[in-house]
Amino acid sequence: MDAGIPCNDETEQGVNVMINQDLLKVVEHISREKNIDKQMVFEDLEMAMLSAARKAYGAANDVVVRIDRTTGEINATRDDEPISMKELGRIAAQTAKQVMIQKFREAERDSLFEEFSERVGQIITGTVARYEGGALVLHLGRTEGFLPRSEQIPGETHHPGERVRGMILDVREQPHEVRIVLTRTHPDYIRRLFDLEVPEVGERIIEIKALAREAGYRTKVAVASIDSKVDAVGACVGVRGSRIRNIVDELNGEKIDIVRWNESSQVLIANALKPAEVQETALCFEMGRASVVVAEDQLSLAIGKRGQNVRLAARLTGWDIDIVTPGDYDKGIDQMSTALREIEGVDDILIEKFLAMGIINLADIEEVGVEPLVSELELEEELAKVVVESAKKAAERFAAEDQAAKELAAAEEAERALSGETASESADESVAAIDSQAAAVDSADSLAAGEVPTSSVAVEEKSESEASADEESVAERTE
Repeated sequence: MDAGIPCNDETEQGVNVMINQDLLKVVEHISREKNIDKQMVFEDLEMAMLSAARKAYGAANDVVVRIDRTTGEINATRDDEPISMKELGRIAAQTAKQVMIQKFREAERDSLFEEFSERVGQIITGTVARYEGGALVLHLGRTEGFLPRSEQIPGETHHPGERVRGMILDVREQPHEVRIVLTRTHPDYIRRLFDLEVPEVGERIIEIKALAREAGYRTKVAVASIDSKVDAVGACVGVRGSRIRNIVDELNGEKIDIVRWNESSQVLIANALKPAEVQETALCFEMGRASVVVAEDQLSLAIGKRGQNVRLAARLTGWDIDIVTPGDYDKGIDQMSTALREIEGVDDILIEKFLAMGIINLADIEEVGVEPLVSELELEEELAKVVVESAKKAAERFAAEDQAAKELAAAEEAERALSGETASESADESVAAIDSQAAAVDSADSLAAGEVPTSSVAVEEKSESEASADEESVAERTE
């Protein structure tokens, strides 16, 4: 044989080397593309080849398949006798293919679940693919993310191909897929946006102490700085509002209030209710309630549209906030003082203690109950019971008096309105009578001056016409 032509064994050996190299490339590609560990890919291939060998030779045979991780060489034995995987046939090869596909899918699903489980709470950007029953499906590279309707900002609409950001809320492993749930309404989504847009927040120089949100409408964020040289509110707003504007644009115009954090609940509540100006704040720790006094012209501003401002402030501060005007505040204290002074053993000092506890009206005493009065104010239990019972009765009495006063005021208002209508009718009749008298006077004056009334002139003109007509009729008969 010519030395230039290799023998059959050498040719087969060369082919095997090429196949082994191709196998290593395939393993590398699958590992990189599916984000699966190469060791796991080799194990899945061995499992697939083992299934194919058992399909060809029967399950009773002792079949072992090993793939060299370095060279890609396949070593297969049956009952310790070497076998060739190329001789297994088409059916066995099809079995191996199905097993490989199944194993790769399982490995990819496990890889996706592990990867995205570690990224829960992070912001991710995807491309809009389609809507499925109201849920938005986003392409996230190797997989898809779902943005349910409940996690979409109200009023938002998206179109296929549009890039949308969301926070990974949950990762669920299902039988045939890994379901990645995204959100744009969760309060932590605002935190992550501040991390991205405000470097001081990302570097933890500024800390977001509390956050309250009604997605699509308004958000309040309480911030504090650990560096006295850094203004927390100013840094979050940015130069000419550039930083906060980027966040607002991402949220499609949702309003964001930056609140300066304070350890004092009274100061924090006043900051949280801005732009309304607070006059006074009374805290009742036993009820977890803050009674906030604002001027009449600040009342609607403090409450906000549909109660939104005070509701968000309550969630931000952790206090149940009750907005009252100075008149209602003073009235409640006066009624409480009047009722309590009637009880033996209650003096002005004790009333001052009630006010210091944040109890500003009779209803608060009833709601607080006996136990706090005994433990906090050191009242005797019998006296505390009398105070609570008397406050309840006095509250009912004052409520009845207020209701009666309102009904009386309404009756008086109705009576005034009715009197106004009667007076108007009388005035109209008087004007008519005066006009009639004036007409009579004018007529008398005309007669006295020798003037003939219009109606008399008309009669005279009619008589002259009838006389002329009679004369013409006589002349015709004579002719």
